[in-house]
Amino acid sequence: MGEQPIFSTRAHIFQIDPATKRNWIPASKHALTVSYFYDATRNVYRIISVGGTKAIINSTITPNMTFTKTSQKFGQWADSRANTVYGLGFASEQHLSQFAEKFQEVKEAARLAREKSQDKTELTSPALSLTSHQILPSPVISSNGPGDDKLFRSQSADMETTTERERIKKMLSEGSVCEVQWEAEFFTLQDDNKKLMVALHEANTNVEQWKKQLAAYREETEVLRMRVAELEAERRHDPSGDIKEEASPALEELEQLVKAKDEELQQLRSQKGGRWETDEESKETLHKVQDLERQNTELERRLRLAEQTLSETLSQREQMHREVTKVAEIMDMKIFELSELRQDLAKLVESN
Repeated sequence: MGEQPIFSTRAHIFQIDPATKRNWIPASKHALTVSYFYDATRNVYRIISVGGTKAIINSTITPNMTFTKTSQKFGQWADSRANTVYGLGFASEQHLSQFAEKFQEVKEAARLAREKSQDKTELTSPALSLTSHQILPSPVISSNGPGDDKLFRSQSADMETTTERERIKKMLSEGSVCEVQWEAEFFTLQDDNKKLMVALHEANTNVEQWKKQLAAYREETEVLRMRVAELEAERRHDPSGDIKEEASPALEELEQLVKAKDEELQQLRSQKGGRWETDEESKETLHKVQDLERQNTELERRLRLAEQTLSETLSQREQMHREVTKVAEIMDMKIFELSELRQDLAKLVESN
């Protein structure tokens, strides 16, 4: 109840592998909240991070601790009480700098709190402090053999402790180098994974659109094929040729009739000029001539109508041929687009 948060941020949490002391083990799948807490009752500072119902970090800050920046977005510190090393991967260099500055402030506050507590203890119990100083053994001033042996053992223990510390520092330094590479690779893989997810979503959307477009092209191609089949069937029947064949005898017959009437008219005219005729005969001959002229005019009109019909039929045939050619070109273009679309779809499926 006495602890209050004084600073919070979010970061990916790692812990050093206790077996190798070189590899980092992710303590969380996602970034978690990491907070500085101050316990006013015990006058201590702690770094705490909770994942679900489990405390991922519970580290009491002491003046001997050091927070080290190993890269632009990663930092670490060792906790001797927890017998581990914590690592934090931040989203930006600014977040790392803020956390490091707060760590230094809290560390200094912990040092001042410890010194204040020690001063208070010395002031309240001076006799006990004096007694404790008086009864401390001094292996340096001992002149007998056992004293020298104790001094040698103490110095050996200090040397071993120093060597062990140096070895641990070296291992942590080597682990930091590997960690920087792994951290960079880790965040790179995260970014690549996000990009791949976005690209996959867009590809799936494009595949659906291409499927709809492909279905529409197939329907349109099927309609064009049916139209071409109908035009080819009409072309095989070639009605214009039949009409031309039917119209040719009629035209020849009309021409022969016109020619025969012209000859008869010329004959009548020559007979009229070669002899004297009575008025009745003249009138009758005139009527015949007029009838022949009317028939001749009618035959000429029918001949022109037949020629016009034949011309229109030939024009329709040419128009039909042009339409068949145009439809064939459109179908070839659609088939080419369909083949390209199938190739793009196959490449997309292979890449996915």
